[in-house]
Amino acid sequence: MYLLILLLPLLGALSVGFFGRFLGHKGSGIISLLCVILSMLLSLLAFYEVGFMGLSYHLTISPWIEVGVLKISWSFLFDSLTVTMLVVITVISSLVHSYSLEYMYSDPHLPRFMAFLEIFTFFMLILVTADNLVQMFVGWEGVGLASYLLINFWFTRLAANQSAIKALVVNRIGDFGLSLGILTAFYIFQSVDYYTIFSLTPLMSNFLLNIGGIDISGITLIGIFLFVGAVGKSAQLGLHTWLPDAMEGPTPVSALIHAATMVTAGVFLLIRFSPLLEFSSTILNILIIFGSITAFFAAMSGVFQNDLKRVIAYSTCSQLGYMIFSCGISCYNVSMFHLANHAFFKALLFLSAGSVIHALANEQDMRRMGSLIKFLPLTYSLMLIGSLALAGFPFLTGFYSKDFILELTQVTLNSNLYNVQGSFACWLGNLSVFFTAFYSFRLIYLTFINSTNTTKKIILKSHEPSLYMLFPLIFLGFGSIFVGYLTKDLFIGLGTDFWNSSILILPTHSYFIEAEWVDVRIKWLPFLLSSLGIILSTLVNIKNTYIYLYTKIYRFGCFLINKKWYWDVLYNRFFVYPILNFGYLVSFKNLDRGFIELLGPYGFTKLIPTWANIFSKLQSGQLSHYLFFFVVGFCLLLAILMGNILFHNLQLLFFYFVLIFFI
Repeated sequence: MYLLILLLPLLGALSVGFFGRFLGHKGSGIISLLCVILSMLLSLLAFYEVGFMGLSYHLTISPWIEVGVLKISWSFLFDSLTVTMLVVITVISSLVHSYSLEYMYSDPHLPRFMAFLEIFTFFMLILVTADNLVQMFVGWEGVGLASYLLINFWFTRLAANQSAIKALVVNRIGDFGLSLGILTAFYIFQSVDYYTIFSLTPLMSNFLLNIGGIDISGITLIGIFLFVGAVGKSAQLGLHTWLPDAMEGPTPVSALIHAATMVTAGVFLLIRFSPLLEFSSTILNILIIFGSITAFFAAMSGVFQNDLKRVIAYSTCSQLGYMIFSCGISCYNVSMFHLANHAFFKALLFLSAGSVIHALANEQDMRRMGSLIKFLPLTYSLMLIGSLALAGFPFLTGFYSKDFILELTQVTLNSNLYNVQGSFACWLGNLSVFFTAFYSFRLIYLTFINSTNTTKKIILKSHEPSLYMLFPLIFLGFGSIFVGYLTKDLFIGLGTDFWNSSILILPTHSYFIEAEWVDVRIKWLPFLLSSLGIILSTLVNIKNTYIYLYTKIYRFGCFLINKKWYWDVLYNRFFVYPILNFGYLVSFKNLDRGFIELLGPYGFTKLIPTWANIFSKLQSGQLSHYLFFFVVGFCLLLAILMGNILFHNLQLLFFYFVLIFFI
């Protein structure tokens, strides 16, 4: 049963990918949707067995790599952390599949799109179920590949090509850091298995590595490399630039990337390695600082975005910052709780945005929308629910996790251990609430309530989507209202044993009990700030006070924030252009076109006799010719090897060679 959770999406991807043109739109849609729904049902059953019954499964399939002390097997771990991720991934993926059947129905390449969605889901399932770092890295690279394919799905668009390449290249930086972390972990622990590393971590907490004459804690170094990998995948400050540009892909892709796959991989990695991170206060401090700054930076940047999907993308970046600094204050279970809650209302926001874009003939600029409340009332209601949940409105899903994270920052603010870092997380986290509420309702006003700025022809043709698109929206709407309330006691309730040994929190880092005695006025602070953001957004959009705000505040940073703090410009000027110039001037002109060509085709080859140049004529450039030589060489090698094993006289060897060659 547990292996079927992984195999069903792979089976669907292979079936639809190879036979999509024969199955057609309907056949591809039915097979892909059926596979992912069955995987979802099995995930719910696994969640019941592991989460509620207290069981844990470790399945070993077969050996994979055995070199000296390095022994890696294809094996899968199903604990409470894994099954929670399985439910989130498969539920959101099933809804996105159902939504895509209608959203992409007119696209002639729908089977290819559904196959990419399936393979995306499969690699994410591989990532979360792995029991060792190398197998996890396979899923890690797989989701990066799948994201490239999906962002670049409309490959005839230049913007899609650029965005996909940018996402791939930026993530390579994080992947390089993660690979260094894997190598360092193997060097210190002589193993890449999770259980081996976690069990030996307390014994190796004082292990030092001498690098350039400087002693560095081995645990800290592993944590830094893992954090670099998480920064790339989860779009934290510094490697976040790929996330807003990833909106060039189809809207269902954005929903799947932001809600259940890809960006959640980095947060999952940090939560999975909580038994290691807990023994390095340096890493925890880094998580707090980077997470809080990312939450604040992305929330401010989202205020001045005009693209509907980019606003929601920056909100994802901000919410990931909350999850990261929640890990930094050793509240991994709260971070996981917020990840699960965030999946529902973020998928709701993206799919609702897709409904709006679908109704307005692919228009994404909010300044060219308006008055859609009369034409898309159900979509407006659902997007309002998602925006309120994102802003942390009381008793919606986002309220139970995000507000509790902010309460925990108040506890760490008064702690001697995390004084400066706690103040970072507390103040920047609370300020981010204000900006989140502001841009969420700015989106609502510009899209649905303000006067329309589009043409009469488009606005009159706009209508609610079909049931295939509405059902996922309604389901996610109920999830955005009730999931947080229904799962609060299970995930973060006092005394709950749901996580068992999958998450480790040292007793000195536990702040749950202290959070219960935080001053009530402080607990109301996030709600007051979000209410202030909603009120200010209302005044700006209804009373036209934006004219006054822009003229007075423009000089003090609005232009800077509107340009996304010039991160892309700085990257291009100090990193991209120097590397490109080096590649052209030094590597290409001096090495490739210079030294290598003078030594090779224009130098050394001149000394070869002319009769030897007959081999150059074999280089015809025709793929069929090269394939022929490859097959002949392979048959020759196979014949010699099999002849040495099976035959001992030359006659039978010659007969066998001729037989193999002609076959």
